Amino acid sequence: MLAFDSSATPPTTELAIKKPSHGNESYLALVWRRLRRSWTGMAGLVLVGLLLIMAIFADFFAPMDPKATDVGFAPPQVMSFHDKDGNFVFQPRVYALSDSEELDPVTFQPIVGMDYDNPRLLGFFVKGAEYKLLGLIPADRHFFGSTDGQPVHFLGTDKFGRDVLSRAIIGSRISLTIALTVVFIVTLIGTTVGMVSGYFGGTFDVWLQRFVELVLAFPQLPLYLALTSLIPVTAPTNVFLAFVIVVMSALGWAQMSREVRGKTLALARIDYVRAAMAVGATDKRIIMQHIFPNVMSHVIVAVTLHIPSVVLLESFLGFLGFAVKPPLISWGLMLQDTATYSVIGSYPWILSPVGFVLVTVFAFNALGDGLRDAVDPY
Repeated sequence: MLAFDSSATPPTTELAIKKPSHGNESYLALVWRRLRRSWTGMAGLVLVGLLLIMAIFADFFAPMDPKATDVGFAPPQVMSFHDKDGNFVFQPRVYALSDSEELDPVTFQPIVGMDYDNPRLLGFFVKGAEYKLLGLIPADRHFFGSTDGQPVHFLGTDKFGRDVLSRAIIGSRISLTIALTVVFIVTLIGTTVGMVSGYFGGTFDVWLQRFVELVLAFPQLPLYLALTSLIPVTAPTNVFLAFVIVVMSALGWAQMSREVRGKTLALARIDYVRAAMAVGATDKRIIMQHIFPNVMSHVIVAVTLHIPSVVLLESFLGFLGFAVKPPLISWGLMLQDTATYSVIGSYPWILSPVGFVLVTVFAFNALGDGLRDAVDPY
């Protein structure tokens, strides 16, 4: 017979079950966790953030006054960490071009070379052209530039001698403002029309979709050129800019409405929507509380993918002279200097705004692709 020791500790019968750390995560937390796994999505998010910061504080990041003139079509100045004797130095500098005493044996023109005797030292938070930060606070500090206030052209100058880098940074404000404003209006109109059309259906949906198809059938490029050419050249820049935004928005909402309508048609047949109808919920409550939150994931992705197309469209119209007019600055307007092959071949640095457009398009496309995979984390 076995003796039972009552003082012994009874065996543990309960198992410690470790609760998953993501068991009670919200939908936004799940989307963020999945977005972090996409390196392209995170790269796009970082670039978009940097672009927005650059646009908001454009005057601070621009090394020079975008309207100040210097030597026309001056080549880019390369930053160097070596002095005239070739010794390494810690403070970066640039060397301006100057005419030497030697003559070219063919053209008998002075040979242009680096002025190593007068370096222009570079630094952060240097004094430069005066501006108003956020349009309110007077300031004269710039993120990077020459310590003595001398002009520095990291991307060269245009035909009027204006700094290309400073104009590209300032131009990001107009280009991104146009893109974000147009996309906001397109999203507002397209989402509203799409949800209302898909929810009510019937004859109302049929006639509304015929109107949407009529808008989609317009050849957009000729219509853009025709509408923007209606404004006289002497019109104020703000009026011209507002008209361009209205034209782009009026022709861009239709595609968004078709996409949202398709999502709404599928959501209107789900059980919880039918249950809300059965208990007598109003149409406004059903649309705002049940349908709108479920189409937002698709709308957010569509917005991030639509912004690059508006940036490209603005750049193209600006290149043709139908978008922004001086004295405003945009990437498309800057590309007007590249209208001839001879200028591009002789002064290729004036194509620098193309690099800003490519980075912007890549950033929003990468963010849109990452969000497209992250909005369905289950």
